[in-house]
Amino acid sequence: MNIVIKTAITLVGTQTRLAKACGVTQSAVQKWLYGKSKVAPKNVKPLVEATQGVIQAYQIRPDLPDLFPHPDEAA
Repeated sequence: MNIVIKTAITLVGTQTRLAKACGVTQSAVQKWLYGKSKVAPKNVKPLVEATQGVIQAYQIRPDLPDLFPHPDEAA
């Protein structure tokens, strides 16, 4: 289970609400949650915004440090 996505769901309320905020289906969120697929780069910013910045882009896609650098490593 992806703990970052689980936290995002908790913050937003439901998988359906998170999906709506990100412009995807609830089944897409479920796939993110259970590691069946990764959050597409285009969906990272909406996810960050849905959580009001509690979840950061680098946490969602740590495998893409060039696109979503960790703040401590960006300096």
